[in-house]
Amino acid sequence: MLYYVSGTVAILEPGLAVIDCGGVGYGCRVTAYTAGQLKLNQPARLYITESIREDAYDIYGFIDREEQRCYELLTSVNGVGPKAAIAILSAGPQNFTLAVMTGDEKLLTAAQGVGKKIAQRIILELKDKMGSNVSLDLSGGIAPAAMPAQGSNVTLATAALQELGYSAAEISMALKGADPNASTEDLVRFALRAMVMKN
Repeated sequence: MLYYVSGTVAILEPGLAVIDCGGVGYGCRVTAYTAGQLKLNQPARLYITESIREDAYDIYGFIDREEQRCYELLTSVNGVGPKAAIAILSAGPQNFTLAVMTGDEKLLTAAQGVGKKIAQRIILELKDKMGSNVSLDLSGGIAPAAMPAQGSNVTLATAALQELGYSAAEISMALKGADPNASTEDLVRFALRAMVMKN
């Protein structure tokens, strides 16, 4: 089983990155999100998910574990194949997580080949899975003072950010000064901007 490939980006085309690992080129199907973070002739590491069928053997490469996890969640939904999952994630795992947590079908149907019924199925099947992960995170011994005020949109934004791997303390700091009456999407964007500025 391939876990990741690490080497030099030898070829970079829409939907494809070839990573040269000691003279062997691994052709990885990638999202636009991952491709946008790669540079030709520069070192890169991609986390790998393999797809083996009777007529094909494909390698899907992801810039980080979060994007890979989102891909595997998507392809676990009946009717969502690798192509649709790659199309959805091309806008980034943050947008995918936000779409599921807020029930935003439009963010999902913006991806090529994803219709309204598939988008509804993705939200229905994955919201509970993501929500259960979030509830486990929230019970991880974090002091209540570290959590932001629990407005409904703030709660959803916090859940979405925790799905992206941020701690409750990081989220609380990032949401300081945010309008508690803002939409969930705006709160997530506000927090992500604050975290980027901090780094």
